[in-house]
Amino acid sequence: MTDVLRTVRGHLGRLTLNRPKALNALTHDMVRTLHAALDEWEHDDTVRTVLVDGAGDRGLCAGGDIRSIHDDARAGGTASLDFWADEYRLNARIARYPKPYVALMDGVVMGGGVGISAHGRHRVVTERSRVGMPEVGIGFIPDVGGTYLLSRAPGQLGTHLALTGAPVGAADALHCGLADVHVPSDRLDDLIGALTEAPADEAVRAHATPAPASELAANAEWIDHCYAAATVSDILQRLRDHGGPAAEAAATIDTKSPTALAVTLRALRSAATLPDLEAVLRQEYRTSRAALRSADLVEGVRAQIIDKDRSPRWSPATLAEVDEATVTAYLTADDSDEARLEGVWSR
Repeated sequence: MTDVLRTVRGHLGRLTLNRPKALNALTHDMVRTLHAALDEWEHDDTVRTVLVDGAGDRGLCAGGDIRSIHDDARAGGTASLDFWADEYRLNARIARYPKPYVALMDGVVMGGGVGISAHGRHRVVTERSRVGMPEVGIGFIPDVGGTYLLSRAPGQLGTHLALTGAPVGAADALHCGLADVHVPSDRLDDLIGALTEAPADEAVRAHATPAPASELAANAEWIDHCYAAATVSDILQRLRDHGGPAAEAAATIDTKSPTALAVTLRALRSAATLPDLEAVLRQEYRTSRAALRSADLVEGVRAQIIDKDRSPRWSPATLAEVDEATVTAYLTADDSDEARLEGVWSR
């Protein structure tokens, strides 16, 4: 069995992530396979549309292979740096792919799953979609272009999603710019069939239905006010003072890595000023490299994925102990990283 199924039917090239027991988590080999298929199909006149979906009934993709990254971090290795370089190159490739790229964001779409879907031209969500960037919960920082997407969401909605790590359904994903169209899950097979013959724009439009109203849009007033504060500590104070669902958001944020929270806020605000996705991916590579050498990534994965005790011991344990120098270091370029990334974008 291969971890990525490649098929061509009619004018549709289909890439199916095929690790359903692992919720289709991405490995390095899968990233290479996806990129090779895109390279081949770009010059294949038979293939007019590319589609990515996930095997099984749980979702498109739960993200990267976190256990492998955890093991690499514990060993002080560099395999994760190579993986991220190729993964981010794939994210950029998807964003500028010359043929229609359709992503079926059905079920769970987290982390790296967002990276292979939300940069595409046609991003399809269903009533089962749960889309999110939960990285701060494992001591990591949103990557795969996540800070690019979230920094460009309306108002401060992206900041709310990044700091809470909360997943959203179809309506909120559409409102935040993480998806384009809602298609009921029971119409996905019909959509795939239509894509084999009809132009992507026409096929997607014909199968789309209205999504419910966005809950985040209805809460935009307090979200915009609270998350516009200068620091994570100030954001938390505003959330607590507001009460209700805002206070619940504060309680959620309090469980996350203090260092990851502070770096994520800085990275989001920097991403909003950067000119394009590739510039943001460069920044994300720096934050990922720094996180790989941090205690919080190993501890966060241990608590959430390995031992599953859900009781991470963050270091430092409080936001007050996270100094500015540490946050700045996460976003500072390293010569070896820059050399690695030069190769990424030129390939």
